[in-house]
Amino acid sequence: MMKKVIALLLVALLGLLQSGCGGVKKPAGEQPAANTAPTKVTVVLDWVPNTNHTGLYVAKEQGYYAEEGLDVEIIQPTAGGTAQLIAAGQGDFGVSYQEEVTLARASDVPVKSVAAVIQHNTSGFASHQNRNIKTPRDFEGKKYGGWGSPVEMAMIKALMDKHGGDVKKVEEVNIGTADFFSSIEKDVDFAWIYYGWTGIEAELRQVPLDIIMLKDEEPALDFYTPVLIASEKTLQDKPELVKRFLKATARGYRFAIENPDASADILLKHAPELNPELVKASQRWLSPRYQDDAPEWGMQKPEVWQAYAKWMFERGLLPREIDAVAAFSNEFLP
Repeated sequence: MMKKVIALLLVALLGLLQSGCGGVKKPAGEQPAANTAPTKVTVVLDWVPNTNHTGLYVAKEQGYYAEEGLDVEIIQPTAGGTAQLIAAGQGDFGVSYQEEVTLARASDVPVKSVAAVIQHNTSGFASHQNRNIKTPRDFEGKKYGGWGSPVEMAMIKALMDKHGGDVKKVEEVNIGTADFFSSIEKDVDFAWIYYGWTGIEAELRQVPLDIIMLKDEEPALDFYTPVLIASEKTLQDKPELVKRFLKATARGYRFAIENPDASADILLKHAPELNPELVKASQRWLSPRYQDDAPEWGMQKPEVWQAYAKWMFERGLLPREIDAVAAFSNEFLP
């Protein structure tokens, strides 16, 4: 479900021109001082609250942000992609994706990734087992349910080429915001999902899926998704604020890594509309994957950014090549 927003954001950013992207000036608030009001900070999510965001809610609930002199508000996005909103000063930090940040920077949108929420790509193309889609070559003759982004079919083509398949034999159907489970029952054969949410929901529903994970098929597609972003203006003008925010956020994700059930309860407290059974199961699956094989939570590797930017450019998905190393930073992490 969350991959829907990626495609929509990519489509929006393809037409973006460099204009009016400077951040709105906010109070400096660089150092927490005694007897002063906490610095207000806004975090813009990428979608509705889910287990990708648990560490943020934990840091707020457990008082980690308050300890850093921060009063953090977590909001859902309005019109426009998260990268555009953050670049325009409509939030201090945002939840985005390497896909969006890469395209944003190629369109001169001044945002940068400051932490990887999850170390490895947990998304893939999923189908009901009765469709017998075991490899990307089996996409031939099938209907793909997507949202009209060029990157979707580029990924499908790359996987099919590797297995000797013909992407021209795949029918693309725009399913918009339709429910994944309803769509694969009657409208399409496969779609792009996050396993940590929709895949876990399928397990709970006892819907047998075949999932072709992107990271297992193509090394360049093991990109960071999601990531936390900030504008270059914020990074330049308020580096200590960024460090304080990430120090508290890292504590939140470390708590979620060590305490999946307790952190799931915190997420449910802040988003009671979510399915408790799904949140609990998703959190147990995702918690060990936040940091995974990284030395610390949030760390990003230059080769991951370089490989995916090269992959996008070679397929005509970027208007120009970018300096991939400049698209992220580890310097603000604790």
